Order: sequence, then C-alpha cells, then structure tokens
Amino acid sequence: MSTTSDASVCFDEADTRHDEMHSTIEQWIDNLVAGVDDAQASAEFQEWLDIQSRLHDYSYRNTLLIKRQCPEATKVAGYRTWQEEFDRHVQEGESAIWIWAPIITKRCPECENSPSYHEDSDCEYDETPLEEWAEGLVGFQPAPVFDVSQTEGEPLPDLDTAATGEAGDLVDQLTAAADELGVTVRIVPDAEWTHGEAKGICEQLSLIDGQPRIEVRDRANEADLATTLVHEYAHALLHFDVDDDTERSKREVEAEAVAYVIGRYCGLDTSGSAFYLAAWKSDDPEVVRERLGRISRTAEELIDVLEGESSSSLS
Repeated sequence: MSTTSDASVCFDEADTRHDEMHSTIEQWIDNLVAGVDDAQASAEFQEWLDIQSRLHDYSYRNTLLIKRQCPEATKVAGYRTWQEEFDRHVQEGESAIWIWAPIITKRCPECENSPSYHEDSDCEYDETPLEEWAEGLVGFQPAPVFDVSQTEGEPLPDLDTAATGEAGDLVDQLTAAADELGVTVRIVPDAEWTHGEAKGICEQLSLIDGQPRIEVRDRANEADLATTLVHEYAHALLHFDVDDDTERSKREVEAEAVAYVIGRYCGLDTSGSAFYLAAWKSDDPEVVRERLGRISRTAEELIDVLEGESSSSLS
C-alpha cells in the first residue's frame, strides 16, 4: 500500500482493512512530522486544511483517511444517505471510501463496555438491569462512504459557495457570535489603531472576569477582516490560558490554520495564507496529532456557531 502524498490508497480487503486504516493515519502524520521544515510538508498540511474546510463535520482522522483515498472529495455520505436524503445514486463500479464510524449501543454504567465486552471483562457491575443501560459510544468500526463525484442524480445546490472574496455578512455573523463564544469583540477604526502592524490582537479583558478580548483593525477588505476575526477567535478559544513564549509561533500556525479552514468553508480566497510548519519541528507525532485535533475541533465549533447565526438572521 502506497503512503506517498501524491498517491491514493484503498482498503478493499476486509480482513486487513482495520489495521491498514490505522497504519495509514499513523504514516501520514509521521511523514508530516518528519518533514515539517520542507515546503512539501506545508503543501501537504494545506491539502489537509482544504479537505477539512469541505468536510468540517468529520474528525481529523477521518478527513485524513478521506484525503488519502479520494483527495478530490468535497462531500461524502453513506450509500443509503445518498439515496434517501439526496435522491442520488452511487454509480456502478465505484469503490467505497472507508472511514471510522462510531458504534453506539447499550453500555455498562461502570466499565462503559457493550454487553458482550462487559461479559468478557472483569467488571462485576450489576446494579442496573442490562435492559435499562443507557446507550453510548463503545468504539469505532470501518464504514463505507462515497463522494458526491461518485454519485448521480439530483443536484446539490448547497455545495455552491459564495464568490471568492465576497464576505457577505460574515463579519456581522462573527461579531454577533462573540457572546456565545464567551469573547468580547471590537472592530477598531484604522485611525484609532494602536497595535502597530498587527491586524488583530487577543488579550485578557480584566483580571476580574478573565474573559478574552479581541480587537481587530478595521479595513475595506471585509474578507480579510473576517479571517482576522477568526484567527483571533482561534487564539481566544485555543490559547487564552497558555503562557509560554516558546509556543508563540506554534500557536500562530494553529490560529492561521483555523482561519484558513473557515475562510475556505465560507468561500473566501485564503490561498495566500502561510503555514510555517517548521515551528512544529520539535514536536513529537502525538503533539502534532493533538494540534490537528484542536484545529479541527475549533473550526467545527466556529462553523456551528456561524451556521446558527446565519439561521437566526433568516428567522
């Protein structure tokens, strides 16, 4: 199985699928970590961010699996979902894209295992009858999905994005989201800006409430203004309690990555973003995994809030 960045992979063999999916993720991250100071690594990271912007409701591990199998994927769903919810059909001969799907079933309140695993474990919990156990996550299993390009049928108008650079009311949505995110936001007129060349800042509002305060310099380019707001939101959500100067450049990569994902998701041209992955060179693979996870989760949180703001503005 190839693990190079320019070749896709497949998981056709059921007997080895589980292990190959795990090893593909591990190899991709190991390759990224090994070459963080190379231009190729930055390009690879940007590819992952592109996928993340289009598939924001998937975990970073699943977006990596999707990227490795179908780099051009834009929207994926299960076979029945395409049929029943979108009136589209998977074309004959298409190969499935394999991702991790959660296993939700009854689980023991004590050991949190499914009934079968609970029986084989050392757990002796029996205070609640099995039929009264609540359902919850007990694990993950390989599941097949297909990209929209592998299907045919009714068009999906919701896949269209705004014109590149057209921010619409994104700035208003972002500022309206401040209360929900627990952040104070102020757009400062250019003539009143006192923070030099910085486009935005994130700092503590006061020692009493400890709430983050974001200030961004106003400008005519609202697309750029919006991505700066997202960048500072990312700092507020990810780094507000971090007091470590050695992490500064690493935090900038994370915040810029979140801004890149949101910008792409909203149809803005964020291709000029620079990702200095050399800042992560000293991190071991597990730390890079944590960073990818934080970027993914923060982008998802912001997108969910923005979608909520968008819905409320239409009501």
